[in-house]
Amino acid sequence: MPEDHVTHMLQQISGGDQRAADLLLPIVYDQLHALAGAYLRHERAGHTLQTTALVHEAYLKLVDQTQAQYHNRAHFYAVAAQAMRRILVNHARDAKRLKRGGDRKRVELDETPGAVMPVTVDLDALDQSLQRLASLDDRKARTVEMRFFGGMSIEDTAAALGVAPATVKRDWDFARAWLYRDMASGDAL
Repeated sequence: MPEDHVTHMLQQISGGDQRAADLLLPIVYDQLHALAGAYLRHERAGHTLQTTALVHEAYLKLVDQTQAQYHNRAHFYAVAAQAMRRILVNHARDAKRLKRGGDRKRVELDETPGAVMPVTVDLDALDQSLQRLASLDDRKARTVEMRFFGGMSIEDTAAALGVAPATVKRDWDFARAWLYRDMASGDAL
């Protein structure tokens, strides 16, 4: 399906067209499922939230008529990555509360397969560090969301952010180093 058709449907959803929201799901489902799968691969074995449930919960948030404002397909997937991150962080926090501080959820903070130095981090701690990074530089934090959580390529991230791919590469390198230092300096690890 051409990107301009999906963008048109997203604009209809932004205008409150529920029918467009119903028609869009089958078109974007595979990509959303891949995003959710990428997120859940970073979770511990036996995680109680399944890929399909994550996709459906995120999609419901994405097409909420009071909040939906998408510029294009890349923007939609960037927002989807952020929604899935929030769902997983809330899920992890709820699990901690239920277990009174029990098992921490571990994820690998690496670029993509073949990364030089993977760092194991707590998902809740990573979220807190990302919030601190966002207060300093929102674009760098959004780059991490899209690349790490959303599994987006450098080119797709650049399109979603409206910057050059070289800028995304610099932001990604900086953000990874900053997050590592931030989490290592506190009690986040």
